[in-house]
This record gives sequence, structure tokens and C-alpha cells, in this order.
Amino acid sequence: MANQKALPVALTIAGSDSGGGAGIQADLKTFAALGVHGTCAVTCVTAQNPRRVTGVAACPPQIVRRQIEAVFEELPPLAVKTGMLYSEDIVRVVANALRRLRPRWLVVDPVMISTSGARLLQPSAVEALRKQVFPLADLLTPNLDETAALIGRPVRSVEDMRQAARQLRELFGCAALVKGGHLQGVKDAVDIFYDGQAELLLSSPFIKGIGTHGTGCTYSAAITAHLALGLTLPDAVTAAKQHVTIAIASSRTAAGHHVLENFWR
Repeated sequence: MANQKALPVALTIAGSDSGGGAGIQADLKTFAALGVHGTCAVTCVTAQNPRRVTGVAACPPQIVRRQIEAVFEELPPLAVKTGMLYSEDIVRVVANALRRLRPRWLVVDPVMISTSGARLLQPSAVEALRKQVFPLADLLTPNLDETAALIGRPVRSVEDMRQAARQLRELFGCAALVKGGHLQGVKDAVDIFYDGQAELLLSSPFIKGIGTHGTGCTYSAAITAHLALGLTLPDAVTAAKQHVTIAIASSRTAAGHHVLENFWR
């Protein structure tokens, strides 16, 4: 027992995906693949599959709070990520808990709308997320649609992404990773990281013919895992980009749907 290697702990605070491709399920698979012990606080249960979300049931806010407290009591995480928080009450409870418990790292994936168009954050929760959770974050990881909603203008080019990352940094005081996976008219999947000092342009070739569910969740979870493993924020983002790129390239099919291969190692 004495020579057993201790695992760092990471926590995901997010929704459950019944299809197993995104949310809590994607996060825990990513943590495990990268050698981190994954813990979770489930914010809501979704009825969904790779094509669509058919229902959402929010967990009682006090249960969300108790999950977070229970994890910190015995398994204090070095890094935490938030995903789908859904309601204003849940946002408030999560913010209060994280403000009190103060994890070393906090990665916020501002999940707002699913790829299929389902609303994953109630309109009343948007302002609460901006005012209560974002100021606690070390990193925001919005996609293009989420970035546009946060800065109030569309993002249509790599230069737009660069300016948006800087604007997010100014607005919320934390680093930003603007994910350009759905950017039109470019040959590569480009993401822009900016932390107030360093700017990184992270690029990988588009992998044609593969439509995977849960890529954004996996990306932010990989960043969180690498932070728990002791990497700096720029290095964690770079390593996570590599992980998610290979996970897409190595993807397999389940019942005809592409699924990420997190365990490519």
C-alpha cells in the first residue's frame, strides 16, 4: 500500500448525458484517460442522445451544494470544471460553494445551447453566471456561439477570435480559450488562448466525415485534468488540444454514431 501512486483529484460540476457522449460522462472518461481521479456534482439530468435533447430535469440546488461539499470534505480536488449549470438557483449555489471552498483551479465551460439547439442555460441564469461564476474562474472555454453571446457580436474569423479572447479577459479578469471548431471557411480547427500575457494559436487539421458529440466537454475536462496533474495553464490548454484532436481522429462508432476515443493512449 505504501508504494501505491496517489492520483490527483478533479471535480466536474455539470449535467448528466443519458447518451454517454457529453456532460458528466464525457468528463469522467477524460479524467480517467489522463490518470486523474474524477469526482462529480450532477446539476441536472438530461434525456438526450447524439442527435437531440428531449428533456431536462434540474437537481435541487441543495443537493448540488451537498455533492460539492461531500467531495471537498474527503477528496479535495486540485482542479474543478463547471459545465451545464442550467438555472439561476444552481448557478448561485455553485458560486457560493466555490467561493467558500476555493479550489486551486477553476475552468468554466459556459454551456448555453446544445449543438442540436436545445437551451442548456435558462435565460435568467445567464447574468448570474456572468456576475457570480466568471469572476471566480481561471479560464473560460466558450465556443463561437457562446463567445458571441458573451461579447455581443458575431465571431466569424480567426482575427475576430483573437479580439474576442482579449475582450473576455478584460470583461471577466480571467484567461479565455475561444474554441473555433465551427469556424467557416478555414482548413484547420483553430482555438485562441489569451491570459493577459501569452497568446496561443492552437491549430489542428479538420478531420472530415466525423461528427462527434461532447468535444467541448472533453476539451475543458482535459484542461482540468492537466491542471490537476500540475501543468501550467498554457501547457494544460496545449496538452488538452492534443488530447481532444487525437480523440477525434481515433473515434469509433457506437450504433452508427461517432464517439470520441478518450483512451487512445
